[in-house]
Amino acid sequence: MKTIAAALLSTIAAASAAFAIEPVPGSITYGGAQPRLEQAPAGSNFFHTFHLNGTEVHEIYKVNADRTVSLVSRSMSND
Repeated sequence: MKTIAAALLSTIAAASAAFAIEPVPGSITYGGAQPRLEQAPAGSNFFHTFHLNGTEVHEIYKVNADRTVSLVSRSMSND
């Protein structure tokens, strides 16, 4: 039973990594940048909007426990 649970857990972890949103030029974490937010509470979210090739990009970031940020959502709309 423990073997099945371990296999299932590793499969879920691999799947979430495979579907991770990759930063694009203009994203806060593009190029491997890891900004740290000292005043934002851990677990909070914030928005970032920018333009990329004539498209308006809206991103949502989460503040991690160590105060780094993770990209959790992106949507795009034509101007």
